Amino acid sequence: MARRKVSLCSWLGCAALLALFLLGVLVGWCAKSRESPRGTAAVYQNARSQLLAEMKAENIKAFLRSFTKLPHVAGTAQNLHLAKQIQTQWKEFGLDKAELVHYDVLLSYPNQSTPNYVAITDDHGTEIFRSSLFEPPPPGYENVSGVLPPYNAFSAQGTPVADLVYVNYGRTEDFFKLEREMGINCSGKIVIARYGKIFRGNKVKNAMLAGAKGIILYSDPADYCAPGVNPYPDGWNLPGGGVQRGNVLNLNGAGDPLTPGYPAKEYTFRYDIDDGVGIPKIPVHPIGYHDAEKLLQFMGGPTAPDESWKGKLNVSYNIGPGFSGTHATRKVQMHVHTISRITQIHNVIGTIKGAIEPDRYIIIGGHRDSWVFGGIDPTTGAAVLQEVARSFGKMVMKGWRPRRTIIFASWDAEEFGLLGSTEWAEENVKILQARAVAYINTDSSIEGNYTLRVDCTPLLNQLVYNLTKEILSPDEGYESKSLYDSWLEKDPSPESKHLPRINKLGSGSDFEAYFQRLGIASGRARYTKNRKVDRFSSYPVYHTTYETFELVEWFYDPTFRKQLAVAQVRGGLVYELADSPVIPLNCRDYAEALRTYANGIYEVALKHKAQFEMYQVSFDPLFSAVTNFTEAAADFHQRLSQLNKNDPLAVRRMNDQLMLLERAFIDPLGLPGRRFYRHIVFAPSSHNKYAGVSFPGIYDALFDIGSRADQRKAWEDVKKQISVAAFTVQAAAGMLKPVM
Repeated sequence: MARRKVSLCSWLGCAALLALFLLGVLVGWCAKSRESPRGTAAVYQNARSQLLAEMKAENIKAFLRSFTKLPHVAGTAQNLHLAKQIQTQWKEFGLDKAELVHYDVLLSYPNQSTPNYVAITDDHGTEIFRSSLFEPPPPGYENVSGVLPPYNAFSAQGTPVADLVYVNYGRTEDFFKLEREMGINCSGKIVIARYGKIFRGNKVKNAMLAGAKGIILYSDPADYCAPGVNPYPDGWNLPGGGVQRGNVLNLNGAGDPLTPGYPAKEYTFRYDIDDGVGIPKIPVHPIGYHDAEKLLQFMGGPTAPDESWKGKLNVSYNIGPGFSGTHATRKVQMHVHTISRITQIHNVIGTIKGAIEPDRYIIIGGHRDSWVFGGIDPTTGAAVLQEVARSFGKMVMKGWRPRRTIIFASWDAEEFGLLGSTEWAEENVKILQARAVAYINTDSSIEGNYTLRVDCTPLLNQLVYNLTKEILSPDEGYESKSLYDSWLEKDPSPESKHLPRINKLGSGSDFEAYFQRLGIASGRARYTKNRKVDRFSSYPVYHTTYETFELVEWFYDPTFRKQLAVAQVRGGLVYELADSPVIPLNCRDYAEALRTYANGIYEVALKHKAQFEMYQVSFDPLFSAVTNFTEAAADFHQRLSQLNKNDPLAVRRMNDQLMLLERAFIDPLGLPGRRFYRHIVFAPSSHNKYAGVSFPGIYDALFDIGSRADQRKAWEDVKKQISVAAFTVQAAAGMLKPVM
């Protein structure tokens, strides 16, 4: 009997121990389930605050110093070395994965054995002036190797000889004035245009359309020297021997010129170089303003038509063609021997996998390739991206993980036509169309030091405003204010003075394929100049040898606090888009923007009121579609306010509507003559790639319509584009309706 009692007690004890064990497992599993797969609750408290606080100005400075020591042109060994350095660091930072992805694209380089230059020749063909072959190196960089001489990538080869014609900025309206008002024919001439106002590729296209044999580009002090500022290194102005590099393609979103629409991989069919997309057929060469003065000082022909055609050189700015007086027999000869060849480029792609919605992607990307050292463009952006990646990686190592997947991208060959980013978009097009939520661009983080500049889809407006209200301003005298407050005070919106200005997205950086072709909500933020008083183009030493680390440290952002603020804006946008249960996009802002844009393009049409009425043009369908979209957006946000956030399927449905709304504005047929620009509401201007225009199909149809020979056909094209826009806006409204 005693033995049985002991056995029973032993059995009860074991059962109790087993029960306690199971209870412990259950408690542990429950605790784990609360943490998994998203990490500890402690890490998730004020996660965004922790992320932004993790970012440090001194780290951005260190990354910038490291990345700008040597030139890193796309396709060179140094740029590949930098890619591998970034890849290694991303792995060390704690990203789940970091890999190199390569493409074989057409790039363009100067012929090192036969230099490019421009000459003045006498009537015997003897050179009496030759432009500089190199830029004088900045102090401290005299012994750095690998600096390519100034050139315009993808220029045609050639040695044309002709009279010279000055064409101001080389804009469409400049050539119209020469040909229609002044009777000056540029056919068979070499033209010289000053940089600024529009994308250099548009200048070259305009010169080709005018029949020019070649085009010389130069930086006039009026556009690249701020008053009262010394040339670099004593100040941040452009020295007389400084020369802006840059590509002169007219790709219109095509990517690699030889594989338009498809990734430039080993298996891809390639066009011959002569058939490549957007490659100029005439020689192009850039020079500094000291050399430009030599070319312009003896120009003949009429004087400049008005003051807007005059720069700040010590010349009369006569138009030509050709020289005057005793110099009349002299000609200008170009010597351009630039070589184009298929070259391998490398993107770095890093990921942090999302815990709950790993199939939803937030992409943050910017390029690292530069024309020389890239002190501002792009490396202030690359340094910021590196610090954002490090800070996110630090959060992951602490146990945090975002709701959605974050993709980090260091693009290659942006300077050669946005090639790295476009090729990756083309290779992953089907996945991105189905899964990408947003793209945040991280090109140069400063182009000035006055105030914040934001360009984005209207869907992001409210998120940008809310985020900047929580970031301290880095501006002197505004230290106790938010970034939003200093931005609003310095650059209010022209449409609404109680909001800071937000610009349309044009092109000129790596967001192009994601926004203009694929319809992925996109945005960019950086510090900029004072648009009210600063008349110089971009920043003066843009794309020259003088874009050094010291330029940034001495003149633009000595404390690196402005770049830190930009990092916090970019990182904060990524965090909110990746981790908010409901994607923070606002459709009502889009509705308001559509109404503004529709009114604006209607006013453009009304400038031709007689023809507008004669051909019975009506914008009523477009205004009706905008009204329907406005009502649908209001109804959507009303339902969103009542959303049961504990119902994952309901949240997913509405998130998908938000994610796909930008896609609804994409026309698969593309814009007329520009099939890779497919966004019906936004596109780069046909006459300036850098500038964004709204309702671009209608805008292009209306451009210079008064001079068209066939007015009936011209206005029929306008009516067709109004129809396309109305249909697209109406279809987008349908995307916001309740799911059946």
